[in-house]
Amino acid sequence: MLYLTHNPTNSTREPWNKGKLIGQRPPLKQQEVWSIRVRLQMADKVRDLALFNLAIDSKLRSCDLIKLKLRDISAGGGIAHRAMIMQQKTGQPVQFEITEQTRKSLMNWIREKGIRLDGYLLFSSRVRPSYHLSTRQYSRLVKRWVSLIGLEPALYGTHSLRRTKVTLIYKRTKNLRAIQLLLGHSNLESTVRYLGVEVDDALEMAEQTEV
Repeated sequence: MLYLTHNPTNSTREPWNKGKLIGQRPPLKQQEVWSIRVRLQMADKVRDLALFNLAIDSKLRSCDLIKLKLRDISAGGGIAHRAMIMQQKTGQPVQFEITEQTRKSLMNWIREKGIRLDGYLLFSSRVRPSYHLSTRQYSRLVKRWVSLIGLEPALYGTHSLRRTKVTLIYKRTKNLRAIQLLLGHSNLESTVRYLGVEVDDALEMAEQTEV
């Protein structure tokens, strides 16, 4: 008779990538953001421009971004200056700003698409209109956008857009707590790892702080 044996080491084994930065995608530079916007405007890609702008402003994970509905970003018959959603990954709320150029691009897309109901998806699948854009479809769009300005698509991903604005803010302010709030991280350590803060940066901040 054969007996199945249970190896306790298998059930307690940690994921191979726990605590490691695996294939971290670089953020876009400010000039690259502007260049992509121009290319999308010239090509009259109304949906893509609205999605790109909102991705930069919101700093949301792709799973949250693609599920946004009109009611999530609207206020008083227009686009709100700020919005708040519950994050799928953490179950915690996160707020984000919607700048003027993003509001304009969103209104252009809403008019073209004919989105009128508050519960209507902002970015639905073109194959299955009643479903939201998939994370895979969004990822392909990001790679297409970066290729428009000569960047290597394999090096960039959806997290490149999520990291873009916070990286610029961090370089200007060195305020990790602000970045943590903007990204919706539950602890500062996650923000440090996600942002890729180097030891030199941490030491520089410590040297500039007197007690």
